[in-house]
Parts: sequence; structure tokens; C-alpha cells
Amino acid sequence: MQYIPNILFVIALVAGIGYFTKNIRKVIRNIRLGKDVDRSDNKGERFKNMAMIALGQSKMVRRPVSGILHIVVYLGFIIINIEVLEIIIDGIFGTHRIFAFLGGFYDFLIASFEILAFLVLVGVILFWIRRNVIKLKRFWNPEMKGWPQNDGNLILYFEMVLMTLFLTMNAADLQLQELGADHYIKAGAYPISQFISPLFNGMSEGSLILLERSAWWLHILGILVFLNYLYFSKHLHILLAFPNTYFGDLNPKGKIDNLDAVTSEVMLMMDPNADPFAAPAEDEEEAEPSTFGASDVTDLNWAQLLNAYTCTECGRCTSECPANQTGKKLSPRKIMMDTRDRLKEVGDNIDKNGSFVDDGKKLLNDYISPEELWACTSCNACVEACPVSISPLSIIIDMRRYLVMEESAAPTELNVMMSNIENNGAPWPFNQMDRVNWSNE
Repeated sequence: MQYIPNILFVIALVAGIGYFTKNIRKVIRNIRLGKDVDRSDNKGERFKNMAMIALGQSKMVRRPVSGILHIVVYLGFIIINIEVLEIIIDGIFGTHRIFAFLGGFYDFLIASFEILAFLVLVGVILFWIRRNVIKLKRFWNPEMKGWPQNDGNLILYFEMVLMTLFLTMNAADLQLQELGADHYIKAGAYPISQFISPLFNGMSEGSLILLERSAWWLHILGILVFLNYLYFSKHLHILLAFPNTYFGDLNPKGKIDNLDAVTSEVMLMMDPNADPFAAPAEDEEEAEPSTFGASDVTDLNWAQLLNAYTCTECGRCTSECPANQTGKKLSPRKIMMDTRDRLKEVGDNIDKNGSFVDDGKKLLNDYISPEELWACTSCNACVEACPVSISPLSIIIDMRRYLVMEESAAPTELNVMMSNIENNGAPWPFNQMDRVNWSNE
């Protein structure tokens, strides 16, 4: 009978980690649905970006209030969960505070965890106030209605409960240590929970053990639930921010890539020795014509799909977007959220049918409208503002390419300009011979 808690703990641990692994494999599979793109160059610069942006939170502090709070909550939550290692060992082997032999260093660790837990609790409460009391505009945009808004609050409630359980567990443990209860050796320093502990004065030893064990079990089970909740939440960025910043586009932000097919055709036209009517060599296989631009998620590259899964829905991109500020329909955050929603839909389709079965939907029109795409000024403000190196603009550009090159659905003004360039060599409707007539006036 004494091993039943250990067996139950192992079952919960294996089930929690197993389900998480299953879902993460789905995420990786979905990201790999995108087209290939080479992001293996400049490893030194990529590691530097990951260290500075993902780990160092360098872009978060550009907005000091939310940036500093985020650093406190993020680092605090991660460091506190180092204690999960001790909880796992204790849960498997039936020990209690297995690392207590570290003595003074263990006291320092527990004291640090408690202070951080308190700071996380304060930070999370402030975040909740910013969202629900102050109601910052970027958290109440149209795309944030329903699940996205609830998701943000659920994460805050999760962290509040986990930190409260951690401090409650320590406070009850401290009482049991002072009572000299069997199995509860004196270990650790408790700068925060020592103020909570007096609330339990007068409780019997059995009641204290029940309280401590309940908080311990709820804390570790809560962490496992939180781990698996990430797959369904925007907070998957806790994990994906690192690969996303590593595989970010290192080209200057103003540089827009050219389509390989178009580049090859132009180079062929400019080569005086090339025969445009020559048949392909015998050893060259005719490649299947590719789609120009993107109409669905499978037309995007894997780095763009990784971007979509990494989006934190913080809204910094949308708050900086000049089109959005002037009342246009475009929201860069919505572009990323729609891409992720469509990608999940495609993934669910594959899970259900074994392979993708046409569902009559596309990212273009069913999720993102041409009106949103053409509102973009290509200014890169959203890319610059993103704290984890996401580029909504690259998706917008690829979808506009599809509209122009596959559907000939560019706005009238753009069609006129392109016709002028084709006929006159300039965007203006004047003959090339008349281009300098203004100098005679």
C-alpha cells in the first residue's frame, strides 16, 4: 500500500509527458508541411539572436513596464520549476526534499524560489489588471474576442494558482518541520511562506500533512496540465521562441526576396547566348510548375509556419502598424493568428483522414481577405516591433504575389502602374520620348 502514491505519480508523469510529446510531434509535422527554405547560414549570428532576443528578452524592454514584468514572470516561472526535478525524484522514490543534504545552498535555493514565486504572483496580478481593468487597447482588438482573450486570462490564472500552491506547500511544510513530524526534516529557508505559516496555527499534524500533500500533488499535477495546455494556447511561444529567433531571417528588413522561377526567366532573357526555345537537356527532369505566391498554408515556407506557432498575440505589431492606426482592416497579429488557425485545421484534417483531403477552404479569402493584404504599406513596422522575430510581412507579400500572378486580382491602381512600366518603362502614363519634356517648361 505504501507504494501506491509512487505508482500513481509515475502514471501521471508518464501520461503528462507522453501526451505533451504526442502534441509537439503534431506541431513539428505541421510546420514541415511548409516549403523548404535554407536557414542554416551564419550560425554565430543566429545563436547570438537567440541568446539576445529569446533568452535575454532584449526587444521586450523597449516597452519598459510590460517588458520588465514579462522578464520577472518568465524567468521566475522557469527558475522556480527547477524545483520540479526534486518533486519528480521525491514522487518516484517516496522521499521528501531529497536535495536537503546540500545544506546552506539548499536554503539559498528555496529562499530564491520563494522570492521569485512572490514576484511572479505580483507580476501576474499586474498583467491581469492591465488586461481586464485598464483594458489596454491592443488586448481588446476584434481578433482578440472569444478564445484568444480567454486564453490570455487562463494562463494568468494558471500561474496564480501554481505560485499560491507552491507557497502553501512550503508554509505547511514549515509548520510540520517545527512540530517535528516524522518524514519532515528541517531544511530550506522560507522568507515568504513564513508569513503564511501562522495561518495554519492550531491545525493538527494530520491536517497539516493533508494540506501539505494536497498542495504538493496539485502543484505537480498543475504543472503537467499547464505543460499540455501549451499546445492549445498562444503560450507555445515559451518553447518556440528559441528556434524561431534562431531561424529568423537575417536579411535586411527592407529586402524582399525574388521568386526563383521569375529570377531564372529574367536571367535567361538577359543572357545573349541563351536560346529561349532550346529543349531541356536529357538528364534534366521537367519540374512541375510551382504556384506563384501563397494561397494556403502549404504554399508558405516552414519558417513562416514556425512564425505562426510562435506568435504570442501580444499585439505590439498591430499597435505599430500605420494601416491599422488609420482604421484599415489590416492587423498583423490577425495575419499570424489566422495562419496558425488554418495550419491547425489542415493538421486536424490529416489526423482524421491519414492525408490531407481537400476541404474547400484556403488561407486566402476564407481567413485573410484581399482588403487586409492590400492595406499593408510594407513598412516593416510589425517586423521591427515583434519581440520574437516574427515576420507577418513575408506572409502578406507571398499572398499578394498569388493575387497578382495567379489571379490577376491586383487593385486597379496597381494594374495601371504595372501596365505603364511594361509599356513606358516607368510608372507614369507618358511615352518614353516625352519623359524629359518638363525640362523645357
